[in-house]
Amino acid sequence: MAYVSRLKKEYQERIVSALKEEFGYRNVMQVPKLEKIVVSRGVGAAVADKKLIDHAVDEMTMITGQKAVATISKKDVAAFKLRKGMPIGAKVTLRGENMYEFLDRLVTSALPRVRDFQGIKATGFDGRGNYSLGITEQIIFPEINIDKINRINGMDITFVTTADTDKEAKSLLTELGLPFKKK
Repeated sequence: MAYVSRLKKEYQERIVSALKEEFGYRNVMQVPKLEKIVVSRGVGAAVADKKLIDHAVDEMTMITGQKAVATISKKDVAAFKLRKGMPIGAKVTLRGENMYEFLDRLVTSALPRVRDFQGIKATGFDGRGNYSLGITEQIIFPEINIDKINRINGMDITFVTTADTDKEAKSLLTELGLPFKKK
């Protein structure tokens, strides 16, 4: 029997019917679902020190459980001493089981470790049903050993859904466990 993550099973058993009832979908295929999660980090200081990219890629790999790739600059920027083709960040695109496992770890163990956490802002929606969230410190993830990091960096996490509106996407993400701030 194949492994199915806790969050995916909950989506299939409970969340689909709750969203179907809330928005009046006639077909199960109309219910929005989480397509992918993109975790990215820009490393601006990598222009001077190339090892920072390797550290960023290693940390992202540990956090997400999937191999991260370095992102490359698309054009020259003289003010930043940046050349086209230089590595300037790291990213991971999670789909399937890895996506649900990462979301589960984010909601249950990483976000509660943020200092003075009151919930995440509901202003990160893009108008097309996708949500972006910024994290200021990578040390909130239990996979990161605080003694082995060379500098504290943040990262961006983007949740790409099949929802048509922000309201549908917020309902989906709330059902999946993202703790949005109460107004």
